[in-house]
Parts: sequence; structure tokens; C-alpha cells
Amino acid sequence: MTSLLILNGPNLNLLGQRQPEVYGATTLADIERLCEAKAKALGLAIEFAQSNDEAVMIDLIHKARGRHDGIILNAGAYTHTSIALMDAISSVALPVIELHLSNIHAREDFRHTSYIAKVALGVICGFGASGYPMAIEALNEALK
Repeated sequence: MTSLLILNGPNLNLLGQRQPEVYGATTLADIERLCEAKAKALGLAIEFAQSNDEAVMIDLIHKARGRHDGIILNAGAYTHTSIALMDAISSVALPVIELHLSNIHAREDFRHTSYIAKVALGVICGFGASGYPMAIEALNEALK
């Protein structure tokens, strides 16, 4: 069975409370339920992880190799700063979809740079929580 890791980065544990005008009222638990329903409909196995720690995220990406077939990554602010996450993705040679709840290109200039996009299969941003099921479907199609 195809298996995906859905990895969320810093501050995403505060979804539903943090800047609802930007990120909405949906919680991370709500997003996990959306993802579980989509994965079930497609016959996929999924695992969720969230960390505010860049090193933990790198370790999770490394551990995905041989365990998962692809990764959906919302790296939060690390998207714009972490060469280490970019290198970890390159090292595991798994397809990755970069995901953001908000449209990072319509926000502050510093958010327009993504180190993750340089090694990602694609980027989904600006669709809120519904971007997660989109990413699951896109990654499933890419893995066929």
C-alpha cells in the first residue's frame, strides 16, 4: 500500500488559534481528519507529524526513506530559511509536495523565496485546509 508522510512545521500546532485572518479557524486535528478521509478514499496509508524543531523535521524526513513513498511538507517559516530541510529532501530522494495554507506569493517579500520548492515535485498554496487533500491526490497521481 502506498504510504505518505504529512509533515507540518513550526506553529502549525496552533492552527485555529493563530492568526485566523491568515490561516483560518481550521485546526491541525481538522486537517488530519480531512487527510484521513482522502487517503481512505484513495486506498493510501498516511502518517502525520508536526514539529516546531528543524532538527526533528530533518530526522523525520530521513526516517521516511524506506518507510513512505512520498512526503507532503508544510514547513511553515522554515520554507524560507532552511537549506538543511532542502538538503534532507534531496538526500532521501522521495517525491515531496510543498504545501502552504496561505498564498505565500501574496504576502511579505521574504515569503516569496522557498528553498523547499527547489527540490519539490510541486507547490500548493493559498487554498487553506483544502490544499492538503489536493496534495494527497497530486502525490498519489505522481506515484502511479
